[in-house]
Amino acid sequence: MFKLKTILSAALSLMLMTSAQAAEKLKPFILADVVSGDMAAVVSDVKSRLTAGGFEVVGDYSPYAGATVIGVTNGDLKTVAGQTDFGVFGAAQRVSVTKGKDGKLQIAYTNPVYWANAYRMKGDLANVAAALKQALGMKQAFGSEEGLTAEKLRNYQYKWLMPYFTDRLELASYGSYDEAVKGVEAALAAGKGGVKKVWRVDLPGKEASVVGVHITEKASDECAGDKYIMERIDFKDIKSTAHLPYEMVIKGGNVYALRAEFRIAISFPDLSMMGSNSFASIMCAPGAIEETLTLAAGGETSSE
Repeated sequence: MFKLKTILSAALSLMLMTSAQAAEKLKPFILADVVSGDMAAVVSDVKSRLTAGGFEVVGDYSPYAGATVIGVTNGDLKTVAGQTDFGVFGAAQRVSVTKGKDGKLQIAYTNPVYWANAYRMKGDLANVAAALKQALGMKQAFGSEEGLTAEKLRNYQYKWLMPYFTDRLELASYGSYDEAVKGVEAALAAGKGGVKKVWRVDLPGKEASVVGVHITEKASDECAGDKYIMERIDFKDIKSTAHLPYEMVIKGGNVYALRAEFRIAISFPDLSMMGSNSFASIMCAPGAIEETLTLAAGGETSSE
C-alpha cells in the first residue's frame, strides 16, 4: 500500500509539474545586459563571450544605424532543428546590440524556448537557453506583456484567417538541393531584390539550410526593408532588434520563407491591428516581403 501511495504521489507531482510547465508564459526575447561603451567594442566582446560559451558565430550585420545583429548556432541547435519538419527555421539564434534612447547599449537575444515552440521543434532548447544565459547574462524576458504558453506558440495565429507556421511561402524551385543552394547564393551575390546574405546554416545530412538575409533600403519594394518595418513597429524602450534578419529556408530543391503575418507577429505578438505603431502601419509589408524574397531566392515574380 505504501509503495502504491508513493507511486501515485510521484505520478501526481509529475502531472502537476508538466501542467505548470505547459502553462508557463514565454516571451520572444531576453535582455541580457545594458552597458555603456562603443558599439564596435561591445559587439566584439559579445562575440568573444559567445564563442567562449560554445557557440559558432555564423555572421552579423547592421540593419540600420545603432543596431547590430549576430547569428549563432551550435551542435545542439542543429541536432534539434533537424528532428522536425522545417525545424531548420530555428537552427540559428539571434543576438542584438542596440543603442537605446538613453544612449546605452542593450544586449539581447532570442529566447530559444519561445522559438523552439513557435517553430514546432521536438526539443525545447532549454540547454541552449542556459548556455546563452551563461555567456551573456539575463536581466529579463521581454517582447510581450503577458507572454504566450508553449501550447499557444505551437499553434500560433495572430488573428483569425491569418497564417500558421505551416502556411509558408514557396519562393523558388530547383532540380535539387545543391542547385537550390547555388541558385540562392548567386541571387544574393547579385543583390537580387535589394537583398544581401548575412549568414547560412546547413543541417548535416538533411539537405536543409536556413539563410538569414538583410532586406536593404534598396529592396524592390521599400516596404519590405528591415529599417522601414522596424522604425514603425519597434517603438518600445527595450528594442526587439533580434527579430531580424528575415530567413529563407532551402529544403530539398525548394526555397521557402515564413509569411510576414506570422513571422512579424510571432516577434511582436502584442502589436495592435490598427492605430499608430500597429500592423496597419506596415500593411504593405507582406506582399512586399514575398516579392522581394522571391527575387532573392532566384525565383520569378508576376511583375517581371
